[in-house]
Amino acid sequence: MRLLLGTMWLLHWLPLPILGRLGKLVGSLLFMVLRSRRHITLTNLRLCLPDLSESQRLALAREHFQAYARSVLERSILWWAPEARLRKLIVVEPRVPVDAIMSGPTILLCPHFVCLDVAGVALVLESPACSIYTSQRNLIFDKALRDGRTRFHPVKLLSRAEGVKPIIRAMREGLPFFMLPDMDFGAKDAAFVPFFGTPAATLTAPARIAAAVNAKVIPVIGTFLPNYRGWKVTFYPAWDNFPGDDIVAATRRMNEFIEARVLEAPAEYFWTHKRFKTRPEGIPGIYEQGGPDTTLR
Repeated sequence: MRLLLGTMWLLHWLPLPILGRLGKLVGSLLFMVLRSRRHITLTNLRLCLPDLSESQRLALAREHFQAYARSVLERSILWWAPEARLRKLIVVEPRVPVDAIMSGPTILLCPHFVCLDVAGVALVLESPACSIYTSQRNLIFDKALRDGRTRFHPVKLLSRAEGVKPIIRAMREGLPFFMLPDMDFGAKDAAFVPFFGTPAATLTAPARIAAAVNAKVIPVIGTFLPNYRGWKVTFYPAWDNFPGDDIVAATRRMNEFIEARVLEAPAEYFWTHKRFKTRPEGIPGIYEQGGPDTTLR
C-alpha cells in the first residue's frame, strides 16, 4: 500500500492531460479483465437505458470504466496538489453558495458520479462540513483518504453505523452535511422507488433528515471538463418544498433529479455499483450471470 500511495503521489506532478489519458488507458484494460464488474455495468445499462443498442451500451460501459479509472488517478491531484492548482482546475458554477450553506441546516446532495471527490474538494476549499465515512481496512490507506478529504477546512467524518443522530447534531452545530444518497444499502431505512423505471431500494434519509432539522437541500454534481482541462462542479438551487408531507414522494423526486443528471453525462455515473441488488419481496435478483460473459467475443 505504501508503494501504491507513493506512486499516486508521484502521479500528481503530471500535467492533467497526461494523467487523464493514462487513466483512460488503465480503464480500457480494466474493462477487458474485470468481467464481473463489466457484467454489473452492462446489466444496469440494459435496465436504465433500454433504448440504446447493445453495441451502444458496450461502448458506454467502456467509457465508464475509462472515466472511473481516470477519476481514481486524478484523485492524486485532489490529495496532494497545492490549493492554487486546484482552484485553476476546478470550475465552480455558479460558485460555492457559502452564504446559503452557512445560513442554516444544509444538506449538500452529491450523487455517485465519478468526480464526486472533486465536488467535495470544491466545498471544503470554502467551508467546513460533515459527511459519512466508512473506515478502510488498510490503516495506511485509511489515513491517506482521510487526510486527502480534510486538508483544507475541517471535515467531521461520521460513521454510517451510528445512524442519523450524529449527523443531525453536527448540522445543528452549523456544519453542512455532504451526502451521497444513491447507493443500495439494503431495505432498512429505504423505500422502493423507481430509478429509470426499475424499483430501487433508495435511502429515505435525505428527506427524513431534511424534515427533522428543517434543512435546505442543495444538489451538487462534479463532472469532467472537455479536453482534460479540469473539472466542473455545479451547485444547483435549493429544492423548494422538500421533503413536503410525503417522504416516499420526496425520495422519488430525488431519483428523478439524479436521472436527469445521468442523461447529461451518462459515462460518468457509477454504473459498476449493484444499484438494484436489493429487490422487492418475491422478485428475483438481476445480477446473477446465467453463463459465460461473451460480450467481448
